[in-house]
Amino acid sequence: MTGLPDVSRETQARLEIYADLLVKWNPRINLVSRKSLDEMWTRHFADSAQIHALAPPSVDHWVDLGSGGGFPGLVVAILGQDGGSPRRVTLIESDARKAAFLRVVIRETGLNAMVLNDRIEKVRPQEADVLSARALTDLNGLLEFSERHLAQDGVALFLKGARWENEMAAAERTWSFTHRLVKSATEDGSVIFAITGVSRA
Repeated sequence: MTGLPDVSRETQARLEIYADLLVKWNPRINLVSRKSLDEMWTRHFADSAQIHALAPPSVDHWVDLGSGGGFPGLVVAILGQDGGSPRRVTLIESDARKAAFLRVVIRETGLNAMVLNDRIEKVRPQEADVLSARALTDLNGLLEFSERHLAQDGVALFLKGARWENEMAAAERTWSFTHRLVKSATEDGSVIFAITGVSRA
């Protein structure tokens, strides 16, 4: 697989530019594991696209936390470039080298996105309509970030691995939230949390 199904030629071209830059930069700053590069269209691109597909139909501001190599934030921004949703994407990444990579991809693909090179807890509250994160921290930590950066009527979309039930049990001791679970289409045992109404329990 080299690409994503059901996307326009323009979107596919942007995704391929991104993929080429990922391969070029990865040996220097370890954006993703070297092994996963062989399966990047399923492990990273399709995995990120399924998060975009779960979002509400018309999103103004999407904020991606701990963007790293850009998953899912850059894929979301690329998919939104043609479809008009999200209108703008903010990527928060504390590592300066990874932030530089994200800015290069944004420039080379002409995306309506910006990078904040700072720690998530130090960035001013973002009032995000959608908040996303992948392989960043446990659910408890993600809900703490949500309390700060998610708009009151926004939704957080978090991809979690096979230990998600343990994380949810721990998070429910500290947080009150409404959630919907969607099985990952790309990895057995993984789920995507769609979370709203986050407050301290």
